[in-house]
Amino acid sequence: MDQKSMLVRYYRESRESFLWKVDGLSERLLRMPLTPTGSNLLGILKHVAAVDVGYLGEVFDRPFSHPVLERIDADPSTDLWATADEPADLIKDFARAAWAHTDRTVDELDLDATGRVPWWRPGNQDVTLAWMLVHVISENAQHLGQVDILRELTDGLVGLNPDNSNLPDNSAEDWAGYTVRLRELAESFPA
Repeated sequence: MDQKSMLVRYYRESRESFLWKVDGLSERLLRMPLTPTGSNLLGILKHVAAVDVGYLGEVFDRPFSHPVLERIDADPSTDLWATADEPADLIKDFARAAWAHTDRTVDELDLDATGRVPWWRPGNQDVTLAWMLVHVISENAQHLGQVDILRELTDGLVGLNPDNSNLPDNSAEDWAGYTVRLRELAESFPA
């Protein structure tokens, strides 16, 4: 497998995981903030798609337009959550459209194609497609970890995709016992 194919594979697999993690939940559960900083499943999907079209669209002078992105541009505070007039299906459609756009960028350009990141500090703004793919894969991996934990907290669904939990095949009782053991060990240390 050549370098570009490898990078594209990891980039696209992570996106499929994002869509799987937001599948099958109610609007309420998708929007529910589950951390002190407000992290929620739908907001992270919205953020990731917006970031992707920035780094794999705008940076290479390949603009992308979508009503969700226009709302973020108008009010950047909405980057990590879906507003009341942005139903989950709209955010999912935005992500799919954004990723179709980034796929065209990746498919049509060579890894050494150059772009410019205007929001980075001077001296670091000139980049290549290879650099941006690694950057986006890294960013997506961070957010996919968050989404994995949020989904587990929501309904217990875990794993990389429907066919690969990426975890040992334990029963609910096994996991409960494992968690008790870890809690007891943690509690044996001073607070």
